[in-house]
Formats: sequence, structure tokens, C-alpha cells
Amino acid sequence: MQADQIAIIVIAMTASIVVVDGWKLYRVQQDIPNLGSFANGGMAWQSQASQELVRNITMLGAIIIMIIAPWFLAERSGTATHWVLIFDALLAIHGFWLVLPKRYAITKDSLWVDGFSVDWNRLWWSGYAGGSSITLQRKGWWRLAPLPLGGSEEDLAAAAL
Repeated sequence: MQADQIAIIVIAMTASIVVVDGWKLYRVQQDIPNLGSFANGGMAWQSQASQELVRNITMLGAIIIMIIAPWFLAERSGTATHWVLIFDALLAIHGFWLVLPKRYAITKDSLWVDGFSVDWNRLWWSGYAGGSSITLQRKGWWRLAPLPLGGSEEDLAAAAL
């Protein structure tokens, strides 16, 4: 395969991830219309950008590395500069979306995070001792798929109950 063909495939895959994540962030306002406690148990809350920055700092670090790394490989692989710029722009958009305020919800059956619903039986809870985030683990993924929740300490403490 030519470098341009590989670049198009990588950009198409990256763009699809960015579009799906953007759509989920847009839809979360309709999926979680009300904040606060629910009549049937559970609650919903919204984070702030500073809390999302803390929550996603490792992912943002990975995005920065992914933005920088192709520049060292582009000339060697024969990849045109415009493909690297498009890739970087997509990653920058994704990084921006990581720090946007998010809505979270907890019900007796599932957790709503980043626009997705995750059943509790697919998560492992290690407790909450205070701090700026709660980190759950997805069962079967060991430590490779943490699922952090952001928000104020008051919201996180209430959610931990």
C-alpha cells in the first residue's frame, strides 16, 4: 500500500471516532435532561472543564504524543504533510471534546458516562475515598480500561453512596 492510502485509512478511522464521540456529547443533553436526584433512586450531575481536565489528563497526554509522533515518521514513510495536519486537527478536536463539561448519571442498573450506558455488572468498583474523580474498572480488562468519573467532590461523594 502507498503512504497516501494508509493515511486515508487512518484519517477515516480517526474521523469516525471523533464524529461518534462528538455525536454522543451532543446527545447526552437529551439522554440526561435533568440533574440532581431521581425519584426512583440514582442521580445525575454535570462536571466542569477543570474537572474533566483532571479526569482525562492521561488521555490528553496520549493525544499530544499522537500529534507529535507522526512528524518524526512522515518524511521517512513518504506521508504528505497535509495528511499529518488533518490527523493532528482531528486529534486536537478530540482533545478539546475530552475537556468539555460532561453529564453523568447513576441508576440502580447502569452508569451513564461520556454519552454511553454501562451496566453495573460489567464494572468493578474499588470504592471512593474522596478526591477529584472516581475510577471504575471494566471487568475482564484488568487495569487497561479505567473508567473515571468527573465532577465536584460533593457530587462524587453522593454518587459513591
